[in-house]
Amino acid sequence: MASILIMPRQGNTVESCIINEWKVHEGDSVAVDTPVCVVETDKATFEVPAGAPGTILKLIHAAGEDVPVLEPIAVIGAAGEDWKAALAGGGTAVVDAGGSGEDGRPAAAGSAAAPAANTGGGGEAAANTGGAAAEGRIPISPRARNLAAREGLPIGIASGTAGQELRGSGPGGRIIERDVAAALAAGPPLTAAARAALGPDSVIPPRGSGIGGRVTVADLGSAGAPELPSPAEAGAQGLPVPGFGEGAVTDTPIRGIRKLIADRMYRSLAESAQFTLNGAAPVSRLQALRARMKASDESLGLAGITINDLVLFAVSRTLPRYPFMNAHKIGDGRNGDAVLRTFERVHLGVAVDTPRGLMVPVVRNANLLSLRQIAAEAKRLAAACQNGSVKPEELSGSTFTVTNLGSLGVSGFTPVLNAPEVAILGVCGIELKPVAVPEGACCGEQPGVRFEPHIGFSLTINHQVVDGAPAARFLKALEEAIADIDLWLIA
Repeated sequence: MASILIMPRQGNTVESCIINEWKVHEGDSVAVDTPVCVVETDKATFEVPAGAPGTILKLIHAAGEDVPVLEPIAVIGAAGEDWKAALAGGGTAVVDAGGSGEDGRPAAAGSAAAPAANTGGGGEAAANTGGAAAEGRIPISPRARNLAAREGLPIGIASGTAGQELRGSGPGGRIIERDVAAALAAGPPLTAAARAALGPDSVIPPRGSGIGGRVTVADLGSAGAPELPSPAEAGAQGLPVPGFGEGAVTDTPIRGIRKLIADRMYRSLAESAQFTLNGAAPVSRLQALRARMKASDESLGLAGITINDLVLFAVSRTLPRYPFMNAHKIGDGRNGDAVLRTFERVHLGVAVDTPRGLMVPVVRNANLLSLRQIAAEAKRLAAACQNGSVKPEELSGSTFTVTNLGSLGVSGFTPVLNAPEVAILGVCGIELKPVAVPEGACCGEQPGVRFEPHIGFSLTINHQVVDGAPAARFLKALEEAIADIDLWLIA
């Protein structure tokens, strides 16, 4: 019996994965642990093993497609076996053992969390991504729905213009498998992104620019859209025409980790009262200490210590004195359930800029680690984020976050809370600031003004649970720790 490989769920917050590449082709023989494809979640990339031995009968989605979790991505069985029959109800669902079900536990083959195809003759299919909007209006058989979902044909949309209904030839106008097959024969398949972008005025071209003629988002047109004038016509009419005379225009789908960041930032601002304080700390001692470490013997393991590592160390030692800053706000308070949950241990989130977007790995128990240990762990996590090997559990559980834009010359900014945390520290650049020299200063220095290097800080708090004055006291204490960082290292 053929097996259906489904897109595994890597954690209960992952809704879809992008297929980066297929490592096998149709007709290849695979073992249970043979890597079939490389997929990308909003957190990391990982390989998906076959999960069952046999021959690759069908690769359902093309590389580059964003596929919902628990949806079929391949069919594995005996050579010559009918893959369509397996998807229509004769196959057994298999899932990568590293994936997990809705509750975060691994989903076993054939379990309630695993099947993404119809396992019976008349049950509903879970893998209906194309016709959800029309299910309530158009009767359709499970086999027809499965076929439409696999091949990218939205229910209710025939080839040509979106909005032209797919007529059913079954009893009572019910759409059956042969109706979908006929529509597919008359038009090209769509990618998952193109299916999601379809609107009532969309026009599906006879052939798309994607793999195998698949229609991509860029191929979709609009039935009611007027033709754009040429540059000459636009100039004669005195009208600006987007896309003409201004260079190429590119539309990039917001998905994967970029979509996750967008959603989190929106929710963070919408669900909390964010308030930012700005300050600065003298860093003459910190810079001198950093210079000494850089020039120290390699056997000491201090040459790689950075200014950011020293800031992380100072934060980890200051937070335990202000537990209301090392906390989460739990609940929205609408039902009297809001709680400020403080933590004894400091789990530092460290923002990392990666080609895939912003990631925040966690240095756990930072208040118990030495400077060298904090530096080593921060570097390890940053490298894992950059190369895509970071584990999902390394990206969650932070109690306070530090984000550093100082190396880019930023003098001040407004960090956005990493909810449910109640505070986030932005580290800014080092700038010279005037400092008053009082009468009777040491070393014969004349009264007046001198300039000293200061590092800037932008501290954002959730004003729902943290007031400005207590937050200012924390920021002042941190600035004092930075100013006397050499003393804190030997305390």
